[in-house]
Amino acid sequence: MSITTVAFDGDDTLWHNEGLFTMTQERFEALLADHVSADVLHARMLDTERENVAVYGYGVKGFALSMIETAIEVTNGRVDAATIYRILSFAKDQLRHPVELLPGVGDVLTALGGRYQLLLITKGDLFDQESKIARSGLAERFDAIEVVAEKDPPVYARILARHDVDPAAFLMVGNSVRSDVLPVLEIGAQAAHVPYHLTWELEQADAPHEHDGYWELEHIGQVPELVAKLKGAA
Repeated sequence: MSITTVAFDGDDTLWHNEGLFTMTQERFEALLADHVSADVLHARMLDTERENVAVYGYGVKGFALSMIETAIEVTNGRVDAATIYRILSFAKDQLRHPVELLPGVGDVLTALGGRYQLLLITKGDLFDQESKIARSGLAERFDAIEVVAEKDPPVYARILARHDVDPAAFLMVGNSVRSDVLPVLEIGAQAAHVPYHLTWELEQADAPHEHDGYWELEHIGQVPELVAKLKGAA
């Protein structure tokens, strides 16, 4: 069956994102340098995020709450209000940061638009994701936009059912093997991994190189060629 629908992830697939988290983490480590080493703080912060993601979900707001919680823990409750205020200001800076598209995104959407149904499937805080989508200027390039709290097989299956898409005719494009590849392959669709130079530890997973539906690309500009290849092979 030919590909009829191509979906794209947002963060670090269409626009830069993880670098902002890295920048904020570095500011957080510098802020607490008198209390704990950067390596120890990084590990403690990751543990806190791992515990909190099921409560706060993904995004800057949950990240900020995890920073505050970690600061309280590593200072044994002695963190002052000024430090907490600084942490909140870091999060606000991140939320207000301009959205910067990755190279080639516009050309790819132009090449595929009108020929295939295009979906944007992005994960995270609804307000933050909707704001980034609006500021990206890409909203009108998609036939539908889905903002989800998690990306797992049932979520993808519901999205495809809602848009009347056969999994065999669906291709997901994204930078995360954990979120954009593995659950998509599980429902019988195809997935193209476009690696980004930074990957959050909680999004890392081994690539399924032996799976027939898995494709690894060097950059997003190769997506139209891959779609044409899959169409020709149908």
